Amino acid sequence: MILHTVKVYPSKKKLPKKNQLAWKIAEIASDNAKLNKDSVEMVINRIIDNASVAIASLNRKPVISSREMALAHPRKNGATIFGINSKKKFDCEWAAWTNGTAVRELDFHDTFLAADYSHPGDNIPPLLAVAQQLKKNGLDLLRGIITAYEVQVNLVKGICLHKHKVDHIAHLGPSVAAGIGSILKLNTETIYQAVQQALHITVSTRQSRKGEISSWKAFAPAHAGKLGIEAVDRAMRGEGGPSPIYEGEDSIIARILDGKKANYKIPLPKKNDEKKAILETYTKEYSAEYQAQALIDLAKKLKLKINNLNQVKKIDIYTSHHTHYVIGTGANDPQKMDPNASRETLDHSIMYIFAVALEDGDWHHEKSYSKSRSNRKSTVKLWKSIKTHEDKKWTKKYHDPNPKKKSFGAKVVVTLNSGGKITEELERANAHPYGAKPFKRANYIKKFKILTDKILSKKESKRFLKDAQNLKNLKNGQLYKLNVEVNNKNIKKNKKKSIF
Repeated sequence: MILHTVKVYPSKKKLPKKNQLAWKIAEIASDNAKLNKDSVEMVINRIIDNASVAIASLNRKPVISSREMALAHPRKNGATIFGINSKKKFDCEWAAWTNGTAVRELDFHDTFLAADYSHPGDNIPPLLAVAQQLKKNGLDLLRGIITAYEVQVNLVKGICLHKHKVDHIAHLGPSVAAGIGSILKLNTETIYQAVQQALHITVSTRQSRKGEISSWKAFAPAHAGKLGIEAVDRAMRGEGGPSPIYEGEDSIIARILDGKKANYKIPLPKKNDEKKAILETYTKEYSAEYQAQALIDLAKKLKLKINNLNQVKKIDIYTSHHTHYVIGTGANDPQKMDPNASRETLDHSIMYIFAVALEDGDWHHEKSYSKSRSNRKSTVKLWKSIKTHEDKKWTKKYHDPNPKKKSFGAKVVVTLNSGGKITEELERANAHPYGAKPFKRANYIKKFKILTDKILSKKESKRFLKDAQNLKNLKNGQLYKLNVEVNNKNIKKNKKKSIF
């Protein structure tokens, strides 16, 4: 890996193109590096994972809305839409829009946390849609996804967006552009311009994940993916982007992030080196914000130690800065304590999540968020007794550069009415690659079967899993096999009047 220094330069001091971050990203996207075997297998895992959560969310309102929009854009030789017959094709940017929304809706796919947040699996829908429309093969898609993960993960390691209340999809736009560039084997110049355009148009605020969180949380990465596709299309037509997008005097960094004195360090592999960043990412065992994963495991463990939850006086959670201020009481969002809050808000409330997991000894992607569940009196009482605290020890662990030591856990202290205390802590979720029970291919397949049960026919489930695991051998024009079809009678529609 090479650690690149990124800072702001005045316009009068013209920064050579080859010294710009966008160019360095484009260089690794346009190289012909050997595909790492473990990275290839992990891509297959994530394609299965994405399909799992997308099919489970097919009839949720945001997904229905996005699908109706996409269905209005048919294309003879286009891309497929999750749930819809694979013979029907649609404009790739609109297929990416609805498939991306479906993947993101349940907040149940992969994650990478470092200086910033990310869900790198958000790269897959736009890359797959473009690859399908242009009749690419399995190896083309693998190369693109591995590149996209490499770019997003390393941007997340080096540039903190949330510090400036910028949503994390600003790292997704460039990674999508780079990944598509790899699939299409575009030259460095074209990818460079596409990366710059994609970053410029995917900067938005974190209000999408603050306060009363709406369905836009699911739409946001899908929108970034759609914009990334369009950026590449323009660049392929010879159109340039704002340059230098990272280092310029009025760039994203200069005007929105750390300013003119910024100094970022971005790791990227050398040209032609194998790309392995996808191996540092991790999926979710539970449908909740990633920093809640270890705490759900902790709650399940504590339930076995507490005989009567009515004896709980208060619960204190000592954790990292990010967990405390994003999904804890440090966020100062009253909505996180509201029984009538939206699902999107509740899955960003560790107080709610911990209370439910402690009572139920489990977590369910639908039942745990129901209104009857969030309004249960015993739950509300327990919920209100929970407070989070930043502990510098956990913050330091959160930022440890060694993936084997990086921690997204917490220490929980349960104080009983008697004055007694029960304490448990966990470094990372059980399903994490370095957790007690790391997810393997069998776990991804099990998750797929559980989430698609009673939605997919057994024949279609078996067919998809076979084709997904055969990705390396799919020939040009066969990527439609990565779609999953559902009986049309089971696909709900939004009948409201709209533009499309």
